[in-house]
Amino acid sequence: MEPLSARGLPRLSWIDTLYSNFNYNTDGYEGEGAEDGKSQDGSETLPYIDESPTMSPQLCAPQGPDGEAVSPTPPEGLPPGVRAGDIEKGLEMKKLVLSGFLASEEIYINQLEALLLPMRPLKATATTSQPVLTIQQVDTIFYKIQDIFEIHKEFYDALLPSIQQWDENVTVGHLFQKLASQLGVYKAFVDNYKEALETAEKCSHANSQFQKISEVSPNTHLPDNSDSWSPSFLPTALLYKPIDRVTRSTLVLHDLLKHTPKDHPDFPLLQNALRISQNFLSSINEEIDPRRTAVTTPKGEARQLVKDGFLVEVSESSRKVRHVFLFTDLLLCAKMKKTAVGRHQQYECKWYIPLADLTFQTLDDSDSCHSVQVLPEHEIEEMKIKISALKNEIQKEKKGPKGQSRVERLRKKMNEQESWLLLHSPTIPFCIHNKHGKSYLFLLSSDYERSEWRESIQKLQKKDLQSCVLSSVELQVLTSSCFKLRTVHNIPVTSNKDDEETPGLYGFLHVIVHSAQGFRDSANLYCTLEVDSFGYFVSKAKTRVFRDTTEPQWNEEFEIELEGSQYLRILCYEKCYDKSMLNKDDNEIVDKIMGKGQVQLDPQTVQSKNWHMDIIEMNGIKVEFSMKFTSRDLSLKRTPSKKQSGVFGVKINVVTKRERSKVPYIVRQCIEEVEKRGIDEVGIYRISGVATDIQALKTAFDTNTKDILVMLSDMDINAIAGTLKLYFRELPEPLLTDRLYPAFMEGIALSDPAAKENCMMHLLRSLPEPNLMTFLTLLEHLKRVAEKEPINKMSLHNLGTVFGPTLLRPSESESTKGQHITSASDIWSHDVMAQVQVLLYYLQHSPISFAELKRNTLYFSTDV
Repeated sequence: MEPLSARGLPRLSWIDTLYSNFNYNTDGYEGEGAEDGKSQDGSETLPYIDESPTMSPQLCAPQGPDGEAVSPTPPEGLPPGVRAGDIEKGLEMKKLVLSGFLASEEIYINQLEALLLPMRPLKATATTSQPVLTIQQVDTIFYKIQDIFEIHKEFYDALLPSIQQWDENVTVGHLFQKLASQLGVYKAFVDNYKEALETAEKCSHANSQFQKISEVSPNTHLPDNSDSWSPSFLPTALLYKPIDRVTRSTLVLHDLLKHTPKDHPDFPLLQNALRISQNFLSSINEEIDPRRTAVTTPKGEARQLVKDGFLVEVSESSRKVRHVFLFTDLLLCAKMKKTAVGRHQQYECKWYIPLADLTFQTLDDSDSCHSVQVLPEHEIEEMKIKISALKNEIQKEKKGPKGQSRVERLRKKMNEQESWLLLHSPTIPFCIHNKHGKSYLFLLSSDYERSEWRESIQKLQKKDLQSCVLSSVELQVLTSSCFKLRTVHNIPVTSNKDDEETPGLYGFLHVIVHSAQGFRDSANLYCTLEVDSFGYFVSKAKTRVFRDTTEPQWNEEFEIELEGSQYLRILCYEKCYDKSMLNKDDNEIVDKIMGKGQVQLDPQTVQSKNWHMDIIEMNGIKVEFSMKFTSRDLSLKRTPSKKQSGVFGVKINVVTKRERSKVPYIVRQCIEEVEKRGIDEVGIYRISGVATDIQALKTAFDTNTKDILVMLSDMDINAIAGTLKLYFRELPEPLLTDRLYPAFMEGIALSDPAAKENCMMHLLRSLPEPNLMTFLTLLEHLKRVAEKEPINKMSLHNLGTVFGPTLLRPSESESTKGQHITSASDIWSHDVMAQVQVLLYYLQHSPISFAELKRNTLYFSTDV
């Protein structure tokens, strides 16, 4: 008997096979509550490509006649210290994972083979006098399916004997690595999908015989008695079936790595295959919408959702969070309506623009977009610190006896603070115009995100679009459908995530951007690096511009601070020097984005002492880079130098005594160079310098190189600023000393202004003379930098945030006394706000003279 579809109609068995969800084991990886492609709210959905590792599928040990589990034969020659049970369990689990995957691989191959069945008769009729389709149409519709079939057939044939002859010496990593290396075929399949679908639809409308084949019953046969075929085999679901297979392979690789010892020959091969697969899935997720779902208007027009997300709109001079929906023919901006408890949530349409009428701001536009007030950066940084402190408090409360009620209150407070941060942090303008009327301004946090929205809209505008005016009924239907169609359900705040979700990485990511290739024409090229932090992406570093080349060789290293980060993005730009290309959104020259891509920061891969090389492919361009991660607890250590002849890691009094100076030479020279040619540099002391340049300067200062002044004059100014920060960070004791640290923390917390003034001045007087002179020199320099804030965008608050922890953070022995650090973010948030406030106090104070400090007397004891 034929299987029944959701509507009770018989369907072809091979199509049923095609639509069935793959499991690599009976109990593993099935979508929750997904019946007949319906979500829990009844809307039709498609599976999202899941890149995250999950738990292993339920695996059962083999049983004996009495029903008891049978242990596999223990292997011989165990390494010393390793229990036989551990080896046996690991081997058995690995075999069970592979066996389950092999079974699903066989089903997948059968599905692909069934999918190829209609291709043969259609090709056969293409050369006759009455073709159903042309050869070109057949090739377009079935593009790369044969190649995918052959790849998996070869993989299956090679894996099967390995499992049949399973023991501890069997290796399979090379098979998975080869499979991963052939993912380019899947990329070609995905890139062609849209054309394949359009071809099938056009042929169905234009060719009556083809349409007849589309409508035949399951028992009707083509002339050669093959299975009947319908273009309905190409709905969007088909796009995800092969991609779904890559997702399954990625999950299996996670499980195989869990049960493969790190010294096994398979481990590095499986790890590399996992990296390739994850990067591939990331690129696919960016290029296609995982739930491209259609809604029908009262006139019967099909309108598909292409992209949606939360954006900040500037409306009536204030910021508002909007949910923006990009359909195939219009852009709709909505907000969530307030509803009574228990009522379904609904959207309210704020405005919409037909894509035929939508334009982006051009240089010739007379009306500029709305101006918007940007908050000082220090307020953003202070909110981040508060959120981090709340996260730590929540983690502690979960382990405490007070129960869930306090945790929920803290979560609610954190949700409010994170929502505030997401609302006020974006500053990159994205202006939308309706050529028949109004303009709208969004603010984004990332140029990557702005580029994605712009490209998605421009891609749709290439079609022959007609302008439309929706009636109130049509608009109501469309807005109501947004709730079911949306693919982004919540704003990206921590409180909307599951507890089990990875918290991201805290520490420093070292990235070397090596080179790029694939450019057609010579250009002035550079890259920027972005990482996610607190729910949004921020730009962290920028390479030099490599001029007039098709193969830039940057080879620049950067140290990027991570604050719960999970992704690294690289954007490649062509530098524009034409001043006529000013963008009126932000009064800056617009550089052209040549390509963009991202990689997941998988802790298993990144957290290694060795450099990890990778490649991001973007629009035919390949950017090669390396990265390694240092956790925050390691990166914050003040490690004294073993060599006392240098300056880095050497006590400041030792250096000044050796140099017979009041302030170390390195401090004086770096300050002089920054004030000479870097005081107008945007983001000075905040933008990362090239790590290799900083290392070269460090070596030069440590060895007292004669050419140090020449090096300084030739070096990028951000590298010089980075060298000064590194010097203070690597002091074996903070500039404001371990001994006085508790007193600084108490002094800044005083409420009475007079008491605070006396205490803070007394603490400065208590510093050793080299420390005090160096601090006062740096203090006046930072004030001079802040005077140029309108140009360099560095306020006193920004500089306090950058230098405060560097100058005050205690050495490891002091900072861990009496404390128990419970999480990676604890180390970051603990006392940071107070450290920033201490430096800010002195920065905002009237000029402080060394001589006057020594002359003044205080009203209380000088004992600290």
